[in-house]
Amino acid sequence: MRKFFLFVWEIVKVASISLAIILPVRYFLIQPFYVKGASMEPNFHDHEYLIIDEISYRFEAPTRGQVIVFRYPKDPQEYFIKRIIALPGEEIQIKDGKVIIYNDANPSGFTLNESYLSPGLETMDNTGAKLKLSENEYFVLGDNRNNSKDSRSFGAVDKSFITGKVLFRGWPLDKIALFNAASWPQYQN
Repeated sequence: MRKFFLFVWEIVKVASISLAIILPVRYFLIQPFYVKGASMEPNFHDHEYLIIDEISYRFEAPTRGQVIVFRYPKDPQEYFIKRIIALPGEEIQIKDGKVIIYNDANPSGFTLNESYLSPGLETMDNTGAKLKLSENEYFVLGDNRNNSKDSRSFGAVDKSFITGKVLFRGWPLDKIALFNAASWPQYQN
């Protein structure tokens, strides 16, 4: 009987230590994310399994071109995956199928070179109006612009809604990839 209780005690210790390690990692450092839908094709596809870096944005600001996961502003229970296009304090305009960013370094604006999009894909917006972002807002778009619910429909995303940036693609096995600074487009801004 004593051996049985020692065995149970060992299982309890292993489970407790495992939970003490796994729970903080899961809730404060990284989080799994399952892609649903086609809004990020051709770069991220339906049913892909991603790991999200939740800690980096506590020490550094999100940058243009990074792919992020965030809570949908109109229903915070729902999560979206999109690419950061415009940063806090900038002005954005979608005109003639192109994305134009206005900021302190480029008061006349610059057109984004979005080589990660499918060839010939244009960004459509019916208004052509400029949108000025506040100091905590990011403008996000899906890579599949014709099939994406993004900032064109629900507005800019406040930083408080951002969960983290894509760190790793773990599934499917033939598309495993680590995403770091070199993975994101380098813009002249």
